[in-house]
Amino acid sequence: MLAEVVVSLALSGAAIATTPLPSWLGSGGPAQEQIIIDTDCGEFGDDGVAIAMLARHPERARIEGVTVVSGNVWAGASVGYVRKILGLLGRSDVPVAAGSGAPLVHTAAMADEEERRWGKLDFRGAFADPPPAVSGSAEFLIRAIESNPGRLTIIAIGPMTNLAIALRMRPDIETKIRRLVFMGGTVHIPGNSNQTAEFNFWFDPEAAQIVLRSRIPEKIMFGLDICSLAKIEKKHFDQIANADTPIARLYRDDFGNRYPGFLRDPAAFGYLWDELTAAWLIDPAVVTSSETHYFDVVTEFGPRYGAVTDLDRRLAPQATPVREMRGLDFERAFRIYRAALIARD
Repeated sequence: MLAEVVVSLALSGAAIATTPLPSWLGSGGPAQEQIIIDTDCGEFGDDGVAIAMLARHPERARIEGVTVVSGNVWAGASVGYVRKILGLLGRSDVPVAAGSGAPLVHTAAMADEEERRWGKLDFRGAFADPPPAVSGSAEFLIRAIESNPGRLTIIAIGPMTNLAIALRMRPDIETKIRRLVFMGGTVHIPGNSNQTAEFNFWFDPEAAQIVLRSRIPEKIMFGLDICSLAKIEKKHFDQIANADTPIARLYRDDFGNRYPGFLRDPAAFGYLWDELTAAWLIDPAVVTSSETHYFDVVTEFGPRYGAVTDLDRRLAPQATPVREMRGLDFERAFRIYRAALIARD
């Protein structure tokens, strides 16, 4: 296991908190997968919920480690948030590694210029705050992949900077990854940063391009298109916020007082984003349809910076296709979401 490779990370040996599989899910689901979660987790939010969902289902996902990337917040701050969440889940045994402290090319100054030229950005993420002094490395991912050739699934729920750096450092590991499951991009609906780009792809378009042009054998995409089918309203929030557990209390504070702000505005709403990657890994039946494409990312600085586009395969003839998830059984996904957040350890 990766915990044995990254010996510098202290392990507490805490017991694993498990959510029993609900009867409607059954026992005939997919086998356990070894996973690395690559995240830009803030205080909780969709990243934190996805981590909780996967941690509550060790029969489906064996978390070998969590790597942290700048995105929603800077990586240095995210490490602390992730460790707090894992502690509340009884999973302080999971190694956490600080990854890249900044995108490959994109900067806060570029974001300022985007707003000046092409209009207000809906979400700037970590660019709204000055970056802390942090240096990162893709070594954690490289060691994990090398130690588990053909067996490791990467769950990428932030910008793909860490993975892109790892692939640039060691191109040979591309085919040693079992599969990549990621939340990012949008194809048919507007973006949530600029008008054409989803935030994770917008924050580091060059990294997303490197990954989509790679030879990773299987790429599973949860873009804004499928996420738009997973609307969360206060009636959903109330089913979780009233549970008296450490994770439910953190959820209540974050989703109630920050985004979407259900306690401040009962008419507020949000969407399941990163959580859908976790729900699908736990129960693939939450996805009802998908399409396969060769995708690329716009890296030319302009109003479409970070947008998804079709891949000119002459530029990356060995690139593997992307399976874009399209149809969703929302009620099935929400049951997994809710159960993970109200579970008592």
